[in-house]
Amino acid sequence: MAFITMNRFKVRTGSEADFEAVWLNRDTHLQDVPGFVVFHLLRGPTTDDHVLYASHTVWDSEADFLAWTRSEAFRKAHAGAGDNKPLYLGHPELESFEVIQEVKAEAMAD
Repeated sequence: MAFITMNRFKVRTGSEADFEAVWLNRDTHLQDVPGFVVFHLLRGPTTDDHVLYASHTVWDSEADFLAWTRSEAFRKAHAGAGDNKPLYLGHPELESFEVIQEVKAEAMAD
């Protein structure tokens, strides 16, 4: 089964365009990483002081994700990430999940 990681970002109201530009204009260095499946940048609900975003990544396994975190591709993808702290309320929150069950549309079934 797959392994999923998410980073949640509370982006200050008014900083949404800057935050999205950072993500949309960067090279993720993920396409050739062993075990990488898919990446999504998600925009969630808005509150008075922030908009919730999440980076959502699917991996073949936890071992593949952990290997990526120790790789040169990871270092390149996260270079300068600290420069974006003024866009956030607090620190990003990493969440990781082992997939227990997967249900696919019949057209997508393997």
